[in-house]
Amino acid sequence: MNILVLYAHPVETSFNAGLHRMIVERLTAAGHTVDDCDLYAEGFDPRLTRQERLDYHNPRGPADAVAPYVERLLRADALVLSYPVWNYGFPAILKGFFDRVFLPGVSFKLVDGKAQPSLHNIRKVAAVTTYGGSRFRALLMGDPPRRLIKRMLRATVKQGAPVTYLAHYAMNLSTDGTRKAFTTKVAARMDEF
Repeated sequence: MNILVLYAHPVETSFNAGLHRMIVERLTAAGHTVDDCDLYAEGFDPRLTRQERLDYHNPRGPADAVAPYVERLLRADALVLSYPVWNYGFPAILKGFFDRVFLPGVSFKLVDGKAQPSLHNIRKVAAVTTYGGSRFRALLMGDPPRRLIKRMLRATVKQGAPVTYLAHYAMNLSTDGTRKAFTTKVAARMDEF
């Protein structure tokens, strides 16, 4: 498969960076073509401009600032997201990717004023993430990132596509053992992806 890996963390020495490198290595070793999109390294601007908002419902073309990202998304057969959860949400750069790239005509079509999902080229999704707090605390807050991946993204891609959500909770209390166990789990999932 052609897999788009969306990575969103600014620190190259972080645990997330290590997970990202391992994800790309494992998917490549399994024979997949990997389009490694490191949003920070690529200097992706997450800000939706005034003009982009005004043109939001208009057809976009090759001159659009995010056209290369739209092309990458539409070429992908699968999507793997690798990011930390900050303040019970996506990092701003990843949220901005969704705001600027998941456009009408790309991830959905408007038919009689209603959104119809259309990102049917994506046949598999996985999210690999870390939380500073515990699973219980995330549940108390409604765990928005999990819900966005497991519900919104699932509804946007090909119907019936498997969606995997791998989270290491309580990073603030993690140990070498918990991080190693999580890395092993992610490696196994990427090997079978």
